[in-house]
Amino acid sequence: MTAGVHRFAVGLGANLGDAAATLIDAVARLAAADGVRLTAVSSPYRTAPVGGVPQDDFLNAVVVGETTLPPLELLRLCRAIEDAHHRTRDVRWGPRTLDLDVLVHGDVVSTDPGLTLPHPRAHERAFVLVPWLEADAEARLPGRGRVADLLATVGTGGVRRVRIDGWPEPAGRADG
Repeated sequence: MTAGVHRFAVGLGANLGDAAATLIDAVARLAAADGVRLTAVSSPYRTAPVGGVPQDDFLNAVVVGETTLPPLELLRLCRAIEDAHHRTRDVRWGPRTLDLDVLVHGDVVSTDPGLTLPHPRAHERAFVLVPWLEADAEARLPGRGRVADLLATVGTGGVRRVRIDGWPEPAGRADG
């Protein structure tokens, strides 16, 4: 990576179709993208859905890395990967084949209608905070503080680590 490198975190979730295969493919596509270098991939977690729409549990994970892409380009990459998995956006917080959320991009704080950074609800979601902390023990949410402290407030209820054959490396914590 060259000058203009920013740390980022992306949350992944799926609960339709073969969610495990979908998340594995999404991580591979992120890792292969120009301008992106993954430094850690959390374990996958099974989590209860949020938002009141009746649906199956989700598989969730978080990847962290470095990118030379500007925030909106990283979002476009995530949307393209979602589209490759036939993501629809019909029901808010409804079931989905794949959901990729840019959680942070460096220290950027933005209320741009196209991309709010940091993610506006990350601080209150155990299904984001648990895998994120696993992937990066030093993770911070700009304007909110350390992910470890946020998780201590939210708790870990309803979030269970699961084993999936073929889960991508580098699994676990980021260096540094």
